[in-house]
Amino acid sequence: MRVLVYSDDASTREKVRQAIGRRPAADVPLVEIVECATHAKVIQHFDSGEIDVAVLDAEAQPAGGMGVARQAKDEVHDCPPICLLIARRDDRWLAEWSRAEAVVAQPIDPVVLAETVADLMRHRLSTHLTTR
Repeated sequence: MRVLVYSDDASTREKVRQAIGRRPAADVPLVEIVECATHAKVIQHFDSGEIDVAVLDAEAQPAGGMGVARQAKDEVHDCPPICLLIARRDDRWLAEWSRAEAVVAQPIDPVVLAETVADLMRHRLSTHLTTR
């Protein structure tokens, strides 16, 4: 399954990639990470229909992950499930506005992020036939 990781910060993308690994849980498929540093690339990948799950950095600049998530949920047909990385636990209410399916607070706990991504992958698998 393809997991998109969006952040303008290369170290954040690296932490996410390391937390997810090749398979975040034994009962989900192998993961192919697709890294993006720009809003335009995220939308391009969403529009391709080839992304199964997305992890978006809410603190990314100039387009934060919350706004990107909201736009994707409004505009992308069959938008994949989204996990937002938030800097402050108090931002959970705002993350709900974005319509993201999951939220993980920073600093990233690798176990929590892997479990969250695995849950989103299971959800995607249960609602879609994967032909790739």
